[in-house]
Amino acid sequence: QVQLVESGGGLVQPGGSLRLSCAASGSIFNIYTMGWYRQAPGKQRELVAIITSMITTSYADSVKGRFTISGDNAKNTVYLQMNSLKPEDTAVYYCEARISSWYEGTNDYWGQGTQVTVSS
Repeated sequence: QVQLVESGGGLVQPGGSLRLSCAASGSIFNIYTMGWYRQAPGKQRELVAIITSMITTSYADSVKGRFTISGDNAKNTVYLQMNSLKPEDTAVYYCEARISSWYEGTNDYWGQGTQVTVSS
């Protein structure tokens, strides 16, 4: 069974940095995309950044120049380096991946979410 496990959230002051990690495990055949979404209280979940085939990246306009998504193929892991954090970045961050596995076919999987709070 494919699972995504996130880590790295926490409390940080404005202007600070955090690094999120998301590791995929299970009977993985291929990872097509891995991405990060976030959901703030009272708001819809939004795409933050996505990486395709662990190479091609795309970002929401609100985080361009501040966040960097990267992937490690060997570890089936994606990272989100978040710099120059702002209070409006406060949200629960979710990892999402489109994965083909040996026993489950191709599906979209979600992590459990990790809280990021930017506050002084």
